[in-house]
Amino acid sequence: MQIPGATNFRRIANLRPVLYRSDHLGALDEDDARQIQALGITRVLDFRGVNERTSAACALPGVVVHSLPIEPTIVQRLQGMAALGQRPTPREVDQLMIETYRGFVQHNTHRFAEFFGHLLESDEPTVFHCTAGKDRTGLAAALLLHALDTPADEVMQDYLLTNERLAMPDESRHGLPQDVMEVLWRVQPDYLAAAYAEAEDRFGSLDDYLAEGLGLGEAQRQRLKALYLGG
Repeated sequence: MQIPGATNFRRIANLRPVLYRSDHLGALDEDDARQIQALGITRVLDFRGVNERTSAACALPGVVVHSLPIEPTIVQRLQGMAALGQRPTPREVDQLMIETYRGFVQHNTHRFAEFFGHLLESDEPTVFHCTAGKDRTGLAAALLLHALDTPADEVMQDYLLTNERLAMPDESRHGLPQDVMEVLWRVQPDYLAAAYAEAEDRFGSLDDYLAEGLGLGEAQRQRLKALYLGG
């Protein structure tokens, strides 16, 4: 499915067709909205921060939107550098992305726990997203797939698919050089690995992070499998 107003909207492979991931839903036109509505989606889980939600409110009618705010940091840091006349290099941006993913575990584990809380309540057709659908959403999808015992190569394949789907914004949108945008608007295996490493450093293993940090013990993981696997 191709949604011009949300190019990173997609079903997560091998899961039942009730769970989708996306970039933000604030740029949908009527045709885009109709395509998504045809999937029966009634629940939206939105990882965007306050200003992101305000500037691009969900344009999908007839849904309940649950806010799980994880405030963005990297674009703001890069814009601050630019305002001081500092030109970030692609390598610096790459390192900032790694720090960002570690920060998701350090500061936002409770938001991902809330995400799973919603998924465990019911299997109503749902889309979860942030702004680009690549970092906050990408980690959420990876954690979900891991909780469902998906092979690691398939988890990574879903994560990296963003690089084929997400449309690059105009350079002027963030006032950043094109070589920086090329790093900022893509995902890399090292970024996801950084979040995993932080989880392992703090909890001992990724499975322990799921259990202790996200509240996904064996019973919860079995329920997720019953709700979302197959089809």
